[in-house]
Amino acid sequence: SVEILRTALRVLHLVGGITWIGLLYFFNLVNVPFQKGLDAETKKKVNPDLLSRALWYFRWSAVLTVLAGLTYFAMYILGPAVKNANTLGGADLNVWLVLLSWLTYPIVLFIVEYLIIKRVPALTKDGRIFAVVMIILVAFVSYGLIRFFTAKLSVGGYTTPNNVYSIGLGGAYGLVMLLNVWGIIWPNNKRIIAATAGTGPAASPELARQAFIASRTNAWLSLPMVLFMATSEHDWVAFGK
Repeated sequence: SVEILRTALRVLHLVGGITWIGLLYFFNLVNVPFQKGLDAETKKKVNPDLLSRALWYFRWSAVLTVLAGLTYFAMYILGPAVKNANTLGGADLNVWLVLLSWLTYPIVLFIVEYLIIKRVPALTKDGRIFAVVMIILVAFVSYGLIRFFTAKLSVGGYTTPNNVYSIGLGGAYGLVMLLNVWGIIWPNNKRIIAATAGTGPAASPELARQAFIASRTNAWLSLPMVLFMATSEHDWVAFGK
């Protein structure tokens, strides 16, 4: 039964992730440039049905991916690492407290990003400026997470496993991406779709810009996220033995 649950979580995480990231790349690489060539009448006919359906799979596959991944991480990666740190390193850790502490890093990162996108348009007007800001923020949070796992789990001669670092970083990026989907991309697009279909008030141009910035942020974050997920079990990201 334990192996069945473990396998089910991995399958759900994999299928959800393929769907989510596939649609993310569709929106960024196909839909954004395609929409620029459509006139208002065509958008009114095509976008409400097309984007509503695509965004449904997009947002719920994101939920499936993160929930399955969080459960797997807590039960089969972080849990054993905490147990080993307690038994082999003499630590006194609670896996759920460690998990909750880890979650604060991506949540705080999203809150800062959200406030910048919603309240500081000067930083989002030029995507390159926003990209530099996000790179600094992500690097700072990543460094903090590495220090966090090292301080918590590398005790008494026991060393934090590679998969804790890899999933800890990749999962944090994935959680920020999920919050972007439900906090910015979907709410903004919901209002834009309603305005396009004529069932809601006119949408301001800022809504589309905010959703675009959040979606493009997710597209770039997905690259290190996938890298860390792919190197979580056996391989090191670099310079490993």
